[in-house]
Amino acid sequence: MSADVVTKGVTTVPSGVGGAVGVERRCWFVAIVKNNTEKMAHERLAKAGYESYLATQTLYRVWKNGKRAKVEHVVLPTLVFVRCSERERMQIVALPYINRFMTNKASGNSSAKPLAVIPDRQIETLRFMLGQSDVPVTISERSFQKGDRVRVARGKLCGLEGEVVTTADGHSELIVRIDILGCAKVMIEAVDIELVDK
Repeated sequence: MSADVVTKGVTTVPSGVGGAVGVERRCWFVAIVKNNTEKMAHERLAKAGYESYLATQTLYRVWKNGKRAKVEHVVLPTLVFVRCSERERMQIVALPYINRFMTNKASGNSSAKPLAVIPDRQIETLRFMLGQSDVPVTISERSFQKGDRVRVARGKLCGLEGEVVTTADGHSELIVRIDILGCAKVMIEAVDIELVDK
């Protein structure tokens, strides 16, 4: 007897066969939601059984009365990443709290824009950067000139690779490209990085 199980006309397939005939590929799509509803949309997607990721960073705020509070800051307002198949995406876009999915405006075709798909590795890098950085991470839409590839040599971001750009005020920022969205960047000391061999 075969190891595959048939339930309701669907054959289960062993994991690790992405790209096989009849198996839909799961990708990270970018769902656009209403402002200040990102956390609620992320929680509802997870409750519905979808894999989603909300780019947040834990920060400490000092209020006017001098009290400090730990807050979860949404780094990419109105955006929730959803890892799903095309069939699942069509179901998700119909949910009342999802406005639409982001398109790739950089594609050459002027009439039909393809959906923006973020590679798995870039999502993993963003998660690592947001989870390990001691200083706020910002997202910049501007495209930077191709610079030196570097690796963080020490500290909580040790092992992270990206490019270094020197700002107008002389500080160094580590840039990690996230296709479609732009670049995630964080302030970093030049002594904490090393050149990556090409």
